[in-house]
Amino acid sequence: MTNTKPVLILGGTGKTGRRLAERLTSQGIPVRIGSRSGSPRFDWEVPATWEPAMQGVGAVYISYYPDIAVPGAAETVGAFARLAVANGVTRMVLLSGRGETEAQRAEEMVKASGADWTILRCAWFSQNFSEGFLVESLRQGEVALPVGPVGEPFVDVDDIADASFVALTEPGHVGQLYELTGPRLLSFADAVAEIAKATGRGIRYIKISHDEFTAATAAYELPPEIAWLLNELFTEVLDGRNETLTDGVQRVLGRAPKDFSAYANETAATGIWSN
Repeated sequence: MTNTKPVLILGGTGKTGRRLAERLTSQGIPVRIGSRSGSPRFDWEVPATWEPAMQGVGAVYISYYPDIAVPGAAETVGAFARLAVANGVTRMVLLSGRGETEAQRAEEMVKASGADWTILRCAWFSQNFSEGFLVESLRQGEVALPVGPVGEPFVDVDDIADASFVALTEPGHVGQLYELTGPRLLSFADAVAEIAKATGRGIRYIKISHDEFTAATAAYELPPEIAWLLNELFTEVLDGRNETLTDGVQRVLGRAPKDFSAYANETAATGIWSN
């Protein structure tokens, strides 16, 4: 990839996009942030914004908002990919999710578009504990979710951003699917216990029913699509289907993935979980 054409980062203000933008910029590679506040503006729900945003770019990082698991995401991502290829933008890196039917459909759509694709199929982000709705619960000392002892291989967003950067800037990653996980399985109770240890605070984990969770999320006055998504992820995806570790981080980066305890210690030091 030449350094002259910018990389369009869809979801460029999100958890992975923001970090990828920092990495590319630090290496002198120009970026264009694809967001509703970007210039030119990009909005997944307004297809007329897509073509202006992709003009003159050399590659695209695709992160779908609010999440690639939502109904209709696959068709939208597929339509974008076909439009990009028609405009001569063939290099794409897709952020996908593990064990999500719609995400896997979106992967197939991107493959069928004629793009030079790389797919990063990711486990649950470690940073969901520090850059999302769980922050307030952790500050208050009690996390209540409808998830039992199922193990999740939490993946660090910095590993995802590193993998995205390498896939976009180094040869050998076209046509590759990398499934990215952390190095060990933890239940949500385990993860909360690690955060409690890192902060030196007493933080409890409580398993609640799906109905209780739905009522609790309603109190947050979240957008309907976010409320639907949380319910889908916690009730469908976290059923044990992802209780396996993969070597994706090792394959793409040549090193072990970052452990959750390292994430917890580093993040606790910022004070974000202090009450």
